[in-house]
Amino acid sequence: MPVVALLLLDGVPAHQVTAAGIVFGSASPLAYRHAPYDLRLCSASESPDGAPAGVATEGPGSVRIAVDRGLDGLADAETVIVTGHAGFRAEPSAAVVEAVRAAADRGGHVGAIGTGVFLLAATGLLDGRRATTPWRHAAELARRHPRVTVTPEESFVADGPFLTSAGVFGGKELCLHVIGLDHGEEAAVEADRHLFLALPHPADPPPAADPPRAAGSPPTAGSPPTAGPRGRTAPEGAGRGAYEAKEAYGADIEAQGGQGAEGSHGARDAQRAQGAQGAQGSEGTGEVEAVARWMAARLDRPLTLAEIADHAGMSVRSLNRRFRADTGLSPLQCLLRARVRRAQWLLERTDLPVGQIATQTGLGTPANLRHHFQRHNGTTPGTYRAAYRSLAGMFAAAVGTETDGADPDEAGPDGAGPGGAGPGGA
Repeated sequence: MPVVALLLLDGVPAHQVTAAGIVFGSASPLAYRHAPYDLRLCSASESPDGAPAGVATEGPGSVRIAVDRGLDGLADAETVIVTGHAGFRAEPSAAVVEAVRAAADRGGHVGAIGTGVFLLAATGLLDGRRATTPWRHAAELARRHPRVTVTPEESFVADGPFLTSAGVFGGKELCLHVIGLDHGEEAAVEADRHLFLALPHPADPPPAADPPRAAGSPPTAGSPPTAGPRGRTAPEGAGRGAYEAKEAYGADIEAQGGQGAEGSHGARDAQRAQGAQGAQGSEGTGEVEAVARWMAARLDRPLTLAEIADHAGMSVRSLNRRFRADTGLSPLQCLLRARVRRAQWLLERTDLPVGQIATQTGLGTPANLRHHFQRHNGTTPGTYRAAYRSLAGMFAAAVGTETDGADPDEAGPDGAGPGGAGPGGA
């Protein structure tokens, strides 16, 4: 499980702490079985009893945050992120500099949100590299650290292992970039989807069952149809045992056929559908990943379980056992997830009608696409496309406001602005 250490100092903007927790937490649907991150809150100071000291957020309405680790929490973290803080102009302590440099020396990724870039620049790690920070502090950063190329027009900058961001959305992009580094690009895309589109969590329990009614009696007016596993709707009159058995095997036998031109994207989809276990899985994990890539490259063909097993060089029973051990899903369930995620990508990035998307994803017909899309995402393809584009436009406008919309009259003589860090500015 990747470890992300969030280094907090007094005066940290509260949203920089909560946003990191929300974004890394939104990656959990990708694992299906295990949370993929250990997010540590680390402090640079100690209380009188030697325990890590909590930190206070910036005002108004400052609150105190309890932390679970001191600087020792950075020692084995794959990623260290320094948050903004009220005292960003002060020289960091030698202990903090040493801990951050040690993280970089280990080959880990080191990031900074907002004015946290001042601390990162003070370590010398950003010399000769590009970085960003909130617009009103950019001139001051450039003056204090002339060997750093400051690019305030960008809300997020990745230069080698060093990540810097400005504004709320820049911080979000930094965290999503870390998810992409750890779990792949599609994991980051899926985390972003779940974060802002409120898609169902794969581990969510099904809705509570309706009160029982006498056999043969009609449903109560206004009551929903009988719900199957994970809230899926069973056909009227279908035997419950037969319906649940079909669902257990994925209900995706009918999901056979085509793929669009961007097949490599679909291959990554299937890999991501296996969760975030990677090399920590069972000894068959590598074989499962190879089979998943093979399936995803052939979404344009009708693949049966027997054909998949034949390609893998194992029996159907062994194939099912390997997939379930490593992913918690059957091979056909993984295939169906790859098809649905491919449909999501096409809805987001193309204007193709639903019928063509159904063909390119191997879901066959618009009705079949809507059926499986609703089951996996809790919404229809058309509603999903409209919601995604509306949110994407809103976020693009917000990012433009954060970077290009700065008021030049706000900056003081040193570019720091009349109010220093200012509310929300760190």
